[in-house]
Amino acid sequence: MASESVGENQIISLESANYDKGVAKIKAEFVLPNAKKEEADGEPESKKPRKVKGRQRGQNKARGVPWRADPRKQVCVSLVDVREGEAWPSQGCGRHQCPAVHDAAAFLAAKPADLGARCHLFETLGRCPRGLACRFGSHHLTPEGFNRVDPRLYDPERPPSTSNQLDKDVQNDLRKHKYDFGESEQACQQAKADQSAQQKEGSEKSLGPVSDADLITLKPEEKPKIDWRDKLYLSPLTTLGNLPYRRICKQFGADVTCGEMAVATSILQGLPQEWALVRRHESEDLFGAQVCGNNPLVMAKCAQVLAEQTDLDFVDINMGCPIDLIYQQGAGSALLRRHNVLQQMVKAMAKVAPIPVTIKTRTGVYSDKRVAHSLIPKLKTWGVSLITLHGRSREQRYTKSADWEYIDECAGLAAPIPLFGNGDILSFEDYNAKRQLGKNISGVMIGRGALIKPWIFTEIKEQRNWDISSQERLQILKDYTNFGLEHWGSDDKGVENTRRFLLEWLSFLYRYIPVGVLERPPQNINERPPLYRGRDDLETLMASPNCADWVKISEMLLGPLPDGFQFVPKHKANAW
Repeated sequence: MASESVGENQIISLESANYDKGVAKIKAEFVLPNAKKEEADGEPESKKPRKVKGRQRGQNKARGVPWRADPRKQVCVSLVDVREGEAWPSQGCGRHQCPAVHDAAAFLAAKPADLGARCHLFETLGRCPRGLACRFGSHHLTPEGFNRVDPRLYDPERPPSTSNQLDKDVQNDLRKHKYDFGESEQACQQAKADQSAQQKEGSEKSLGPVSDADLITLKPEEKPKIDWRDKLYLSPLTTLGNLPYRRICKQFGADVTCGEMAVATSILQGLPQEWALVRRHESEDLFGAQVCGNNPLVMAKCAQVLAEQTDLDFVDINMGCPIDLIYQQGAGSALLRRHNVLQQMVKAMAKVAPIPVTIKTRTGVYSDKRVAHSLIPKLKTWGVSLITLHGRSREQRYTKSADWEYIDECAGLAAPIPLFGNGDILSFEDYNAKRQLGKNISGVMIGRGALIKPWIFTEIKEQRNWDISSQERLQILKDYTNFGLEHWGSDDKGVENTRRFLLEWLSFLYRYIPVGVLERPPQNINERPPLYRGRDDLETLMASPNCADWVKISEMLLGPLPDGFQFVPKHKANAW
């Protein structure tokens, strides 16, 4: 049980759980009373290493990759998908000094035991693309290592379920600087000239509400219209907002999804890991890509190549990222203090992109100097189709409560451009209260709330608190791992990538407090739970803040950890 691995400093008495500020109210029968550490941990204190008093704080900023595959133990790609009736390649792969294994029999002899008896990809597609390397390979491999195909399920003409893969020719053109960005260069020159002309004439005059005619002067051709009203928008989440996770949220009713923040310079370099962030699943019917940059020309080029080479409904400019590295480069929330650069950037991107350009921003850089209200009237005249406002400043990060009164004030200034609010929504009651307070907002974006409980979209649409069981939550995790194997692959690398991102997600999922355990639902996003016992062992395990227990959950779904796997949680407090 998870309670066996929680430290003394996490044990909160029943009285403090009921009365301490910032602590969620748990029903008395579930709260663990104060106990000695040896009673909670099951090990005498004298045998334990001495620990520093008090809870560790801060982030583990120097986290490495949890696990790297040894190329000498991996099978060569030339052998992966050799099917029955075919012959093994006689000349090898042809690559110079390829370190991988080129003998199928030798690879099978040294291959670790399968992680499961059934391969999700084979059952879904009728063929496993990872073939000989699959960690569930006994389901579809012959004893000799040939990859079988199920003719009842396999359709070679079936289009892939994901799109927006980087074409090799486009990648080469980007890397060799041969891609034609003439349109972007012209748009940036025009935006700069317009800005210079305005500065000569004096301060920019207020134009009042923007009309369709005003927008046409910024973008001659007609852009597709998106009905944003009352949509539930899943926030673009760095690291955690991957394609498998977005599929989970779509199942629960998210209306709008957006890829993780992609760095514009990396997109223009043709880096596969950055282009992977704009991959789109067929279930994502309203999908966009979020890009981050500090240079108008670079951002315009990025918008152009994404619009030309991918299937997107909109491109979002990141104006809210508080990360120091991004901010110090003049991108993310730093754009809130670089209005001239921002103006050129937005106008140029709106000019070259045939799809809507949107913006996600914060109230300002500093908590006592909010600037969004002065910037938003300008944004709507520059060609932005949607504005999302996170109700905190960069300085506040995720401390304090989001200011929804200020969000509503800004929404009134943005009209008729739609403005979405973002911050502190963890229940349908929170959603209703925010919408009632924000009469002018057009919709809501949900970030942390969807990480803690992705079924929040269902709760909002059905207007109920879902007392979801531990088995239902485990099924969500099973779906996620299957989606991860589809996305990252079922070989060693794909399995451990799936495990890594599952563990990252569990660092948020454990914060959910079941409705049936709460004394007075709903849960408040800024309240932490005391140490409590769930209604069954699985629910108790899922409530553990200890990283070691998250690993146990991953082993239930993906088998034992490989040698050398080390997951370091983002927050030091979880690394006991």
